[in-house]
Amino acid sequence: MALANPETRAALTLLSAKAVRERAHRMLAIGLDGKLPNFRIELDRMDTVVDLVLDTTRNAYPSFDVPFHSRWRHFVSNGDDRWAAVASHASWPDRAARARAEFDLAIVSVFLDAGAGPSWRYRDPGTGLAIGRSEGLGLASLAMFTDGVFSAAPSETLRADADKLANLDVAVLARGMQVSELNPLVGLDGRTDLLRRLGRLVTSKPDIFGSHDTPRPGGLYDRLAMLAEGGKLPAPTILAELLQQLGPIWPSRLTLGGIALGDCWRHPALTTADATSGLMPLHKLSQWLAYSLIEPLQKSGIDVTDIDGLTGLAEYRNGGLFIDSGVLAFRDADAAQREHEVGSPLVVEWRALTVALLDRVADGMRQRLGRDATTMPLAKILEGGTWAAGRRLARERRADASPPVKVISDGTVF
Repeated sequence: MALANPETRAALTLLSAKAVRERAHRMLAIGLDGKLPNFRIELDRMDTVVDLVLDTTRNAYPSFDVPFHSRWRHFVSNGDDRWAAVASHASWPDRAARARAEFDLAIVSVFLDAGAGPSWRYRDPGTGLAIGRSEGLGLASLAMFTDGVFSAAPSETLRADADKLANLDVAVLARGMQVSELNPLVGLDGRTDLLRRLGRLVTSKPDIFGSHDTPRPGGLYDRLAMLAEGGKLPAPTILAELLQQLGPIWPSRLTLGGIALGDCWRHPALTTADATSGLMPLHKLSQWLAYSLIEPLQKSGIDVTDIDGLTGLAEYRNGGLFIDSGVLAFRDADAAQREHEVGSPLVVEWRALTVALLDRVADGMRQRLGRDATTMPLAKILEGGTWAAGRRLARERRADASPPVKVISDGTVF
């Protein structure tokens, strides 16, 4: 695609964590001037938020030895690391083969993780426990992966093949997710369509996803390994590759200069002098996936650097933390009772402010602990952390622990 097109050049600048952070902080600055249409910002309440996150982290990780916020945490149930047990019994010809399988698992599992709704539960066959939300989605997707649901090779279950994904039956996904009239899952059709789109895209790019195997999402590992210089790979490069290589799979989203912008939305406050005026990139699922690819890369021998180059995640637990704590206040109190489209200015504003405020929480945490961004990166603060604190407040304030903003989800954003 010719980069002579100024719209194309402008669009590509939005496909980065740097763009997310810069525009999120612009949104915060506008809000601090009292010029946002939907939220007031009460920064004097931030110390309370830092205290809550610190307390939540200390309870979960008393030594503050916190792992990264990633999908791998959801494959652990009651101290049992399900994937580690499976992987330790598998026969891997080399470290790259395991990394490809872990990329397959992480990519498919994250794309299935856009919020389950308050009613859905996964009944874990191993423990008999009924587990909801991200943890339940994680265990369900892991069980499907280890059972070979996404594999085209009966003798090799631990893989996801592009052809199998492209032709995924919604009934197969419903069965694996234990969906029924009594156990509804928000956005089941959207999730199925997303995996089908993933399969078709991976098939169409054998040079990226099939350089060492038949096309599979895990082929992206080889692409990233090639981009590592001296065995080092910056985390923002992982996100940039995800956005550029997988961008076209996202449905019904904005495009600019022929570039699919993914999780990027309009907000009237963010004016610029180029074609990106009014656009707020957030890239929540892609950043969640980027965080989740760090550990497989590290285990394969690649040193992932600049982890703090990624941003906080603009999702409803982190965002709920700031509304439920009073840092963000609706200008219109009735807005809390109405349902909002994910692309509405209110939701875009909320999500952008969440990203910027998470950076402020991180600064406060590091000051309290005497740490820096290297020893306490944002990925650990999210895990310790802000996500759990947001869930904690939601449980205290609402019987169903739902978020404080009612978002109409299609299963591909939240």
